[in-house]
Amino acid sequence: MTALLAGVMLALVVHVDEPSAAALRAEALERAYNLDYPEAVRLLDQALAMEPESSATHRGRALVAWLHILFCRGAITVDQYLGGLNRQNVELDEPPPEDAATFHRHVTRAIALAERRLAEDGDDADALYDVGAALGLQASYVATVEGRVLGAFRAARRAFDTHERVLAAAPSRKEAGLIVGTYRYVVSRLSLPTRWLAYLAGFGGDGERGLQLIEDVAREPGEAQADAKFALVLLYNREGRFDAALDVIRDLQKRFPRNRALWLEAGATALRAGRATEAEQLLSAGLKRLAADPRPRAFGEEALWHQKRGAARVALRRPAGAGADLSKALELPARRWVHARAWLERGKLDDLAGRRSDARRAYDRARRMARDSNDPGTVGDAARFLRQPFR
Repeated sequence: MTALLAGVMLALVVHVDEPSAAALRAEALERAYNLDYPEAVRLLDQALAMEPESSATHRGRALVAWLHILFCRGAITVDQYLGGLNRQNVELDEPPPEDAATFHRHVTRAIALAERRLAEDGDDADALYDVGAALGLQASYVATVEGRVLGAFRAARRAFDTHERVLAAAPSRKEAGLIVGTYRYVVSRLSLPTRWLAYLAGFGGDGERGLQLIEDVAREPGEAQADAKFALVLLYNREGRFDAALDVIRDLQKRFPRNRALWLEAGATALRAGRATEAEQLLSAGLKRLAADPRPRAFGEEALWHQKRGAARVALRRPAGAGADLSKALELPARRWVHARAWLERGKLDDLAGRRSDARRAYDRARRMARDSNDPGTVGDAARFLRQPFR
């Protein structure tokens, strides 16, 4: 009897201590946003073994694959997304085949499972949410990984419509406001002809309302809170609300202390705000983190750190430090727009030193590289400094 009781008690303890699939999924996403991708994958695979028919867990596995693809490409700052809302299609490198296959397999399964539940009960708010969330993830992948903005249209529209239904049927499900708010904001910033086409297709506009919806999600604990905060970093930068962006970044740094890219983004945001001293301090602290971090680096990550700090040091008129940073940025592999911006800053250094011929060559190179990599801001800056020296 004693042995039987001990066995029952042991079974109860094991059962109580075993984390649920939902808890594993939440922990996995925390790991992913801390750049600990292998651990995130392990936890999600464990959750899928427990609940293989969970749409949310399949969606989480697809999300981590997508995040890893973006990381491998070097898309780790909002620079990638600040100037391209109107681009219809862009050419991008092929994603790692294993990650791409994983994404498609799990997002397809997530959609199928959620739609099956929705077919059983068309008013099920949870099923509606899962359908819209999976479709929204699919649309984001097609636009950012495959570069087919128009190809993402159908999934995006269904995601928007479905989550509007969630907000109407269950206003307390504020997390549905992330997709609705994002598309409202994006549509409001499109050119007028494209915006009218979006309206005719069923998308709503109103950028202020869209931003408010995302802010509401960011204030509420839940699975979409982190995504909403990362979205706000981008949108606040687009709106020139740099203090608000830095406040959100600081919150994210506390929650995801192992995500060194948040220090890079903090420095980049301070630089956009014209606060070069703060930017230089943040980037120097971040570079120390980078040097001490043994984990894999994003493509071109080190070059991007040095390009950003080099730009801050140019603004502070520190030619020696700036020159060293920019030379390092140009020596290392990086996205073409990163090298374009490094050449732009090199041109500024040459102008400050009175080497106008060298400066013009650097600006011309920056302009050509920026045009090839769809960086209109750098194209415009280079053209301006070709006409008039930087002072």
